[in-house]
Amino acid sequence: MSKSAKSESAQAYAPASSPAAKLDTVSKLYGNFAALRKLSVEFPVGSSTVILGDNGAGKSTLLRLVAGLIAPSRGLVEVFGNTPRSQRRRIAYMSHEPMLYDELSAVENLRYFARLHANLAPDMPERTLRAVGLDPALARPVGQYSQGMRQRASLARVLQSDPELLLLDEPFSNLDADSARRMVELLVEFRQWPVASSDHAARGRTIILTTHQAHLAEPLAETTLTMRSGAILSLVTATNEESR
Repeated sequence: MSKSAKSESAQAYAPASSPAAKLDTVSKLYGNFAALRKLSVEFPVGSSTVILGDNGAGKSTLLRLVAGLIAPSRGLVEVFGNTPRSQRRRIAYMSHEPMLYDELSAVENLRYFARLHANLAPDMPERTLRAVGLDPALARPVGQYSQGMRQRASLARVLQSDPELLLLDEPFSNLDADSARRMVELLVEFRQWPVASSDHAARGRTIILTTHQAHLAEPLAETTLTMRSGAILSLVTATNEESR
């Protein structure tokens, strides 16, 4: 292997001991408003974390920083030991908006977004739609879908990139209880999908999910992080409780 190839490989994959995501004394300022205040937290590879908090607590800002969509004002954000931007092909981010073209069918949407990703299997849009319980042959435009169907199509859009780190911002917005339960079941199944492309494969996929509906996300809450005013109020895991 050439020296340049070795360097590129080292940038792409950090040691297996690296967390999936890490924020070290991170602040995010918008003028005089601090969306995050000196926040430090780690998300281990293979973990599933539910982030709770009222509107304005900083939940979405945290996810957008990890996704590499915004930069911190102060502090350090790392994903798999490197910058979020350098790891984007290993990350998928789903906002509370479906981010789909209403005039296209679900499979047309996924095929369009698949062209933005290299090395996806040609049949990945169809396979992913089936995985979330949608029929790829359905020609109806997504603008005519129910809210639950739109959310499932949006989830398929992000899952088709085969992410190692999945970031979900209020995925249960406007869903009824049955649709929310179905989405949680899909996410539990997603955590069991094999990871074949990295040195983190043995430890599985990582989910970070924000919501203000804690009861809906309970099956995914191995760790529950509660935020208030841009800071961590508490961090509770299934085996250990830590208050801040």
